[in-house]
Amino acid sequence: MNYLGHGDVLDVCAKLPSDLRFDLVYLDPPYGVGTAMTARTAPGQTRGKRTRTGGPVAYEDRYDPDALVSMLIPRLSAIRDCMSAGATLYVHLDHRTVHDVKVAVDRLFGRGAYLGEVIWVPGNGNRGARGFAVTHQTILMYARAASERKQVVYNASDPDLREPYAATSLSMHFKHRDDAGRLYRERVIGGKPYRYYADEGRRLGSVWADIPAMVANTPIVGEGTGYPTQKPERLLERVVRASSIEGAVVADLMCGSGTTLVAAGRLGRRFVGSDQSNVAIEITAKRLTVQKMSFSWLGGVSSRSNEHDVDDEPSRHTPPPDGMPSAQG
Repeated sequence: MNYLGHGDVLDVCAKLPSDLRFDLVYLDPPYGVGTAMTARTAPGQTRGKRTRTGGPVAYEDRYDPDALVSMLIPRLSAIRDCMSAGATLYVHLDHRTVHDVKVAVDRLFGRGAYLGEVIWVPGNGNRGARGFAVTHQTILMYARAASERKQVVYNASDPDLREPYAATSLSMHFKHRDDAGRLYRERVIGGKPYRYYADEGRRLGSVWADIPAMVANTPIVGEGTGYPTQKPERLLERVVRASSIEGAVVADLMCGSGTTLVAAGRLGRRFVGSDQSNVAIEITAKRLTVQKMSFSWLGGVSSRSNEHDVDDEPSRHTPPPDGMPSAQG
Protein backbone atom coordinates (compact mmCIF):
# COMPACT_ATOMS: atom_id res chain seq x y z
CA MET A 1 0.00 0.00 0.00
CA ASN A 2 1.23 3.50 -0.90
CA TYR A 3 0.24 6.59 1.09
CA LEU A 4 0.06 10.32 0.53
CA GLY A 5 -0.68 12.85 3.26
CA HIS A 6 -1.16 16.60 3.50
CA GLY A 7 0.31 17.97 6.68
CA ASP A 8 3.31 18.57 8.85
CA VAL A 9 5.88 15.81 9.34
CA LEU A 10 4.98 15.50 13.03
CA ASP A 11 1.29 14.95 12.25
CA VAL A 12 2.01 12.52 9.43
CA CYS A 13 4.32 10.38 11.58
CA ALA A 14 1.67 10.29 14.31
CA LYS A 15 -0.99 9.05 11.85
CA LEU A 16 1.02 6.24 10.24
CA PRO A 17 -0.33 2.70 10.58
CA SER A 18 1.39 1.09 13.56
CA ASP A 19 2.95 -1.67 11.45
CA LEU A 20 4.38 0.68 8.81
CA ARG A 21 8.09 1.47 9.05
CA PHE A 22 10.38 3.31 6.64
CA ASP A 23 13.29 1.40 5.08
CA LEU A 24 14.61 4.46 3.26
CA VAL A 25 13.93 8.14 3.92
CA TYR A 26 14.85 11.00 1.61
CA LEU A 27 14.30 14.52 2.90
CA ASP A 28 14.81 17.69 0.87
CA PRO A 29 13.98 20.54 3.29
CA PRO A 30 14.19 24.29 2.68
CA TYR A 31 17.73 25.58 2.18
CA GLY A 32 17.42 29.02 3.76
CA VAL A 33 17.40 30.82 0.42
CA GLY A 34 15.55 33.80 1.89
CA THR A 35 12.67 34.04 -0.57
CA ALA A 36 9.23 32.69 -1.33
CA MET A 37 9.38 29.91 -3.92
CA THR A 38 6.55 30.07 -6.46
CA ALA A 39 5.39 27.46 -8.94
CA ARG A 40 4.84 27.75 -12.66
CA THR A 41 1.43 26.66 -13.85
CA ALA A 42 2.72 25.14 -17.10
CA PRO A 43 4.80 21.94 -16.91
CA GLY A 44 8.26 21.66 -18.37
CA GLN A 45 9.29 25.21 -17.43
CA THR A 46 11.25 24.74 -14.23
CA ARG A 47 14.62 26.51 -14.13
CA GLY A 48 16.27 25.45 -10.92
CA LYS A 49 16.22 27.16 -7.53
CA ARG A 50 15.07 30.70 -8.36
CA THR A 51 12.27 32.94 -7.13
CA ARG A 52 9.23 32.51 -9.34
CA THR A 53 6.84 35.26 -10.37
CA GLY A 54 3.28 35.02 -11.53
CA GLY A 55 2.50 31.64 -9.96
CA PRO A 56 1.21 30.38 -6.62
CA VAL A 57 3.61 30.30 -3.68
CA ALA A 58 4.77 26.71 -3.19
CA TYR A 59 6.51 27.44 0.11
CA GLU A 60 8.34 30.12 2.07
CA ASP A 61 12.08 29.57 2.43
CA ARG A 62 13.14 32.32 4.82
CA TYR A 63 14.96 30.25 7.45
CA ASP A 64 18.28 31.28 8.89
CA PRO A 65 20.52 28.32 9.87
CA ASP A 66 19.45 28.29 13.52
CA ALA A 67 15.75 28.43 12.63
CA LEU A 68 16.14 25.66 10.08
CA VAL A 69 17.88 23.41 12.59
CA SER A 70 15.20 24.15 15.20
CA MET A 71 12.50 23.20 12.70
CA LEU A 72 14.24 20.07 11.41
CA ILE A 73 15.41 18.32 14.57
CA PRO A 74 12.02 17.44 16.12
CA ARG A 75 10.82 16.28 12.71
CA LEU A 76 13.90 14.15 12.12
CA SER A 77 13.41 12.69 15.58
CA ALA A 78 9.84 11.70 14.66
CA ILE A 79 11.06 10.24 11.37
CA ARG A 80 13.78 8.24 13.14
CA ASP A 81 11.12 6.68 15.38
CA CYS A 82 9.33 5.49 12.22
CA MET A 83 12.42 3.97 10.59
CA SER A 84 13.04 0.24 10.48
CA ALA A 85 16.21 -1.41 11.77
CA GLY A 86 18.92 -0.92 9.15
CA ALA A 87 17.07 1.93 7.42
CA THR A 88 18.94 4.78 5.74
CA LEU A 89 18.22 8.52 5.88
CA TYR A 90 19.28 10.95 3.14
CA VAL A 91 19.08 14.71 3.87
CA HIS A 92 19.56 16.96 0.84
CA LEU A 93 20.98 20.45 1.55
CA ASP A 94 23.23 23.11 0.07
CA HIS A 95 26.13 25.27 1.22
CA ARG A 96 23.95 27.65 3.24
CA THR A 97 22.97 25.26 6.01
CA VAL A 98 24.55 21.84 5.47
CA HIS A 99 27.22 22.30 8.16
CA ASP A 100 24.76 23.51 10.79
CA VAL A 101 22.36 20.66 10.03
CA LYS A 102 25.08 18.00 10.05
CA VAL A 103 26.27 19.01 13.53
CA ALA A 104 22.68 18.84 14.81
CA VAL A 105 21.90 15.50 13.14
CA ASP A 106 25.17 14.03 14.44
CA ARG A 107 23.92 14.84 17.93
CA LEU A 108 20.46 13.41 17.27
CA PHE A 109 21.43 10.15 15.52
CA GLY A 110 24.94 9.83 16.96
CA ARG A 111 28.13 10.56 15.05
CA GLY A 112 28.62 6.84 14.54
CA ALA A 113 25.40 6.71 12.50
CA TYR A 114 26.85 9.00 9.85
CA LEU A 115 27.41 6.99 6.66
CA GLY A 116 28.93 9.66 4.43
CA GLU A 117 27.75 12.19 1.90
CA VAL A 118 27.02 12.57 -1.77
CA ILE A 119 28.16 15.68 -3.61
CA TRP A 120 25.69 16.37 -6.40
CA VAL A 121 26.92 18.70 -9.15
CA PRO A 122 23.71 19.73 -10.93
CA GLY A 123 25.14 22.34 -13.29
CA ASN A 124 27.08 25.57 -13.52
CA GLY A 125 25.83 26.92 -10.20
CA ASN A 126 25.97 30.49 -8.92
CA ARG A 127 28.82 32.32 -10.62
CA GLY A 128 27.72 35.83 -9.66
CA ALA A 129 29.01 35.71 -6.10
CA ARG A 130 32.56 36.53 -5.05
CA GLY A 131 34.92 33.62 -4.69
CA PHE A 132 34.47 30.19 -6.22
CA ALA A 133 31.24 29.43 -8.02
CA VAL A 134 28.91 27.25 -5.93
CA THR A 135 28.30 24.29 -8.22
CA HIS A 136 27.25 21.52 -5.84
CA GLN A 137 24.72 20.40 -3.25
CA THR A 138 25.30 17.93 -0.43
CA ILE A 139 23.24 14.89 0.53
CA LEU A 140 24.02 13.59 4.02
CA MET A 141 23.51 9.89 4.77
CA TYR A 142 22.72 8.31 8.14
CA ALA A 143 21.83 4.92 9.56
CA ARG A 144 19.06 4.89 12.14
CA ALA A 145 21.69 4.20 14.81
CA ALA A 146 25.43 3.60 14.97
CA SER A 147 24.81 -0.01 15.99
CA GLU A 148 22.93 -0.60 12.70
CA ARG A 149 25.61 0.58 10.27
CA LYS A 150 26.32 -2.97 9.12
CA GLN A 151 22.61 -3.60 8.49
CA VAL A 152 22.04 -0.81 5.98
CA VAL A 153 21.32 -1.76 2.39
CA TYR A 154 23.79 -0.83 -0.33
CA ASN A 155 23.26 -2.48 -3.71
CA ALA A 156 26.82 -2.21 -4.99
CA SER A 157 26.23 -4.51 -7.96
CA ASP A 158 23.41 -2.40 -9.43
CA PRO A 159 24.58 -1.14 -12.86
CA ASP A 160 23.48 2.41 -12.00
CA LEU A 161 25.88 2.34 -9.05
CA ARG A 162 28.90 1.50 -11.18
CA GLU A 163 31.08 3.81 -13.25
CA PRO A 164 33.75 3.14 -15.89
CA TYR A 165 37.35 2.76 -14.85
CA ALA A 166 39.64 5.64 -15.77
CA ALA A 167 41.64 5.12 -18.95
CA THR A 168 44.92 5.22 -17.01
CA SER A 169 43.69 2.50 -14.65
CA LEU A 170 42.64 0.31 -17.56
CA SER A 171 46.01 0.60 -19.28
CA MET A 172 48.06 0.10 -16.11
CA HIS A 173 46.17 -2.64 -14.29
CA PHE A 174 43.89 -4.57 -16.66
CA LYS A 175 46.30 -6.73 -18.62
CA HIS A 176 44.63 -10.14 -18.69
CA ARG A 177 41.82 -11.62 -20.75
CA ASP A 178 39.68 -14.63 -19.93
CA ASP A 179 38.55 -17.30 -22.40
CA ALA A 180 35.71 -15.05 -23.56
CA GLY A 181 38.10 -12.20 -24.24
CA ARG A 182 37.00 -10.06 -21.29
CA LEU A 183 39.65 -7.80 -19.86
CA TYR A 184 40.36 -8.17 -16.14
CA ARG A 185 42.83 -7.60 -13.34
CA GLU A 186 43.53 -9.99 -10.49
CA ARG A 187 44.21 -9.11 -6.86
CA VAL A 188 45.00 -11.37 -3.93
CA ILE A 189 43.18 -10.45 -0.74
CA GLY A 190 43.65 -12.57 2.36
CA GLY A 191 45.41 -15.21 0.32
CA LYS A 192 42.47 -15.55 -2.08
CA PRO A 193 42.57 -14.31 -5.71
CA TYR A 194 39.80 -12.02 -6.96
CA ARG A 195 39.06 -10.96 -10.52
CA TYR A 196 37.86 -7.47 -11.41
CA TYR A 197 36.43 -7.15 -14.92
CA ALA A 198 36.89 -3.91 -16.81
CA ASP A 199 33.43 -4.01 -18.36
CA GLU A 200 31.77 -4.18 -14.92
CA GLY A 201 33.22 -0.83 -13.90
CA ARG A 202 34.02 0.27 -10.38
CA ARG A 203 31.85 1.26 -7.46
CA LEU A 204 30.28 4.66 -7.99
CA GLY A 205 32.05 7.50 -6.20
CA SER A 206 30.47 10.09 -3.94
CA VAL A 207 30.64 12.96 -6.46
CA TRP A 208 27.71 12.77 -8.90
CA ALA A 209 28.29 15.09 -11.83
CA ASP A 210 26.43 13.02 -14.41
CA ILE A 211 22.87 14.03 -13.47
CA PRO A 212 21.89 17.55 -14.58
CA ALA A 213 19.38 19.70 -12.74
CA MET A 214 15.86 20.44 -13.94
CA VAL A 215 16.77 23.37 -16.19
CA ALA A 216 15.63 24.55 -19.58
CA ASN A 217 17.14 23.14 -22.78
CA THR A 218 18.08 19.79 -21.26
CA PRO A 219 16.66 16.39 -22.26
CA ILE A 220 14.89 16.02 -18.90
CA VAL A 221 12.99 19.30 -19.03
CA GLY A 222 9.92 17.29 -20.06
CA GLU A 223 9.79 15.90 -16.52
CA GLY A 224 9.02 19.38 -15.25
CA THR A 225 5.86 19.85 -13.21
CA GLY A 226 6.25 23.57 -12.58
CA TYR A 227 7.34 23.00 -8.98
CA PRO A 228 10.17 25.46 -8.23
CA THR A 229 12.79 23.09 -6.79
CA GLN A 230 11.95 19.82 -8.51
CA LYS A 231 14.77 17.26 -8.56
CA PRO A 232 15.43 15.02 -11.59
CA GLU A 233 13.95 11.55 -11.49
CA ARG A 234 17.29 9.95 -12.24
CA LEU A 235 18.78 11.42 -9.05
CA LEU A 236 16.10 9.90 -6.87
CA GLU A 237 16.14 6.63 -8.79
CA ARG A 238 19.82 6.34 -7.94
CA VAL A 239 19.12 6.95 -4.24
CA VAL A 240 16.31 4.38 -4.24
CA ARG A 241 18.39 1.80 -6.11
CA ALA A 242 21.34 2.29 -3.78
CA SER A 243 19.62 1.98 -0.42
CA SER A 244 16.52 -0.19 -0.77
CA ILE A 245 15.28 -3.45 -2.22
CA GLU A 246 12.07 -4.21 -4.09
CA GLY A 247 9.06 -4.05 -1.79
CA ALA A 248 10.81 -1.74 0.69
CA VAL A 249 9.02 1.33 2.05
CA VAL A 250 10.49 4.61 0.80
CA ALA A 251 9.40 7.82 2.53
CA ASP A 252 9.64 11.48 1.62
CA LEU A 253 7.73 13.62 4.10
CA MET A 254 8.66 16.91 2.45
CA CYS A 255 7.90 15.50 -0.97
CA GLY A 256 7.57 18.69 -3.03
CA SER A 257 6.66 17.62 -6.55
CA GLY A 258 6.71 13.91 -5.65
CA THR A 259 9.85 12.85 -7.49
CA THR A 260 10.92 10.43 -4.74
CA LEU A 261 7.52 8.74 -4.81
CA VAL A 262 7.58 8.39 -8.59
CA ALA A 263 11.08 6.90 -8.49
CA ALA A 264 10.12 4.48 -5.73
CA GLY A 265 6.96 3.33 -7.47
CA ARG A 266 8.73 2.85 -10.78
CA LEU A 267 11.37 0.66 -9.11
CA GLY A 268 8.90 -1.60 -7.32
CA ARG A 269 9.09 -0.01 -3.88
CA ARG A 270 6.20 1.14 -1.73
CA PHE A 271 6.09 4.80 -0.82
CA VAL A 272 4.84 7.23 1.81
CA GLY A 273 4.80 10.90 0.90
CA SER A 274 3.53 14.10 2.43
CA ASP A 275 3.94 17.86 2.36
CA GLN A 276 2.43 20.92 4.02
CA SER A 277 2.15 22.84 0.77
CA ASN A 278 -1.17 22.84 -1.06
CA VAL A 279 0.72 23.36 -4.31
CA ALA A 280 3.04 20.41 -3.63
CA ILE A 281 0.18 18.05 -2.82
CA GLU A 282 -1.84 19.11 -5.87
CA ILE A 283 1.16 18.51 -8.14
CA THR A 284 2.16 15.23 -6.50
CA ALA A 285 -1.35 13.77 -6.55
CA LYS A 286 -1.77 14.60 -10.22
CA ARG A 287 1.70 13.30 -11.07
CA LEU A 288 1.10 9.96 -9.36
CA THR A 289 -2.28 9.63 -11.04
CA VAL A 290 -0.81 10.34 -14.48
CA GLN A 291 1.90 7.76 -13.77
CA LYS A 292 -0.86 5.28 -12.79
CA MET A 293 0.64 4.82 -9.33
CA SER A 294 -2.13 4.06 -6.87
CA PHE A 295 -2.12 5.50 -3.36
CA SER A 296 -4.36 6.05 -0.38
CA TRP A 297 -4.65 9.23 1.65
CA LEU A 298 -3.35 8.95 5.18
CA GLY A 299 -6.34 8.93 7.50
CA GLY A 300 -6.69 12.02 9.64
CA VAL A 301 -4.05 13.92 7.65
CA SER A 302 -5.94 14.73 4.45
CA SER A 303 -9.52 14.23 3.37
CA ARG A 304 -8.64 14.32 -0.31
CA SER A 305 -9.48 11.54 -2.74
CA ASN A 306 -7.41 10.88 -5.85
CA GLU A 307 -10.44 9.91 -7.89
CA HIS A 308 -10.65 13.30 -9.63
CA ASP A 309 -8.40 15.44 -11.79
CA VAL A 310 -6.77 17.87 -9.38
CA ASP A 311 -6.72 20.59 -12.07
CA ASP A 312 -10.49 20.51 -12.41
CA GLU A 313 -11.46 20.90 -8.78
CA PRO A 314 -10.47 23.47 -6.16
CA SER A 315 -8.29 22.20 -3.34
CA ARG A 316 -10.07 21.13 -0.18
CA HIS A 317 -6.84 21.24 1.83
CA THR A 318 -6.50 23.47 4.85
CA PRO A 319 -3.71 25.97 4.10
CA PRO A 320 -0.51 25.30 6.10
CA PRO A 321 0.26 27.56 9.07
CA ASP A 322 2.56 30.49 8.33
CA GLY A 323 6.23 29.67 8.74
CA MET A 324 5.82 25.90 8.73
CA PRO A 325 8.09 23.84 6.51
CA SER A 326 7.44 22.67 3.03
CA ALA A 327 9.95 21.15 0.75
CA GLN A 328 11.98 20.80 -2.40
CA GLY A 329 11.72 17.40 -4.18
